[in-house]
Amino acid sequence: MADPDSQEMEELTPKQKKDIAKWFLTNAPPGEIQYISKDIRSVISDEDVYKAAVSEAFPSYNKTHMISLELPNRTGDVLVTTFGELSDTEYLDPRTCQVATVDHVKQVCTEVRPATNEELPSSYIEDFRGALDAELFKYVGETYPKGVCSVYCINGKDAEEAGTNFELAVVISAARHSPQNFCNGSWRSVWNIEFKDDVQLVELRGKMQVDAHYFEEGNVQLDAKNECVDSTIFQSAEDCATSITAMIRHHENEYMASLEVSYLNLPDTTFKDLRRKLPVTRTLFPWHNTLQVSLNRDLVKGIGNGKETT
Repeated sequence: MADPDSQEMEELTPKQKKDIAKWFLTNAPPGEIQYISKDIRSVISDEDVYKAAVSEAFPSYNKTHMISLELPNRTGDVLVTTFGELSDTEYLDPRTCQVATVDHVKQVCTEVRPATNEELPSSYIEDFRGALDAELFKYVGETYPKGVCSVYCINGKDAEEAGTNFELAVVISAARHSPQNFCNGSWRSVWNIEFKDDVQLVELRGKMQVDAHYFEEGNVQLDAKNECVDSTIFQSAEDCATSITAMIRHHENEYMASLEVSYLNLPDTTFKDLRRKLPVTRTLFPWHNTLQVSLNRDLVKGIGNGKETT
């Protein structure tokens, strides 16, 4: 029987190479997929496999991370999300009533055109959508540096008058990319808002996600998620917009505050848990007296170097 270690590794098939490359690309930290794609291209050394991988991975990554791209005519930014996806490469910007053509691999908008009436909600729905978009635009500008938001009608967009239920989706995306400082991060939140005219109620379901990557002399990643629900009464478009924005502000601020508390507790909780309970010395580490341990170590080091201590 031949020794397995002496046998050459079986060559991966093109499909296997593509699937592996796609996994690395779709799981890239915020703002780093372009760097990873360059490395993968040099490792694979097969242009056809590389192109197949990026053609599948980039659209998925862009929509998952809800990246924002500047419109070619500089009238604003379009969010690449499933809510505004009209085709594989076309995405609606409800605020400017435009449709952007997106090059997913280069992550740029190449063209822009006016949206058709069929692609936009009715005037009745637009009153609610537009009022909420205006309030959210102010909130995001105050809260998220370089943040982008958009409000989409995802159900009942053809309703012409009161008495019909409909649903809006709020998307907030903010990114902070600083590779020169070895860190990148992003905030994403999606709020599904159901307007139930029959029971005069507005229900909110929110999902928030924070991603961060710090890679100076190491590799530390944060992937935190949170979900919440809330509701308010069905009012006029302006009053609904004010109430909904206030609830979103409350829940997002509350979640950010909880993350800050978690960071402050990391040394006393998470970092301790990372250390094994009983090290090879068979002696528990005295977390309650780390200052003494540090002092003893310095003393021993000083004595070993022949230095006098007082």
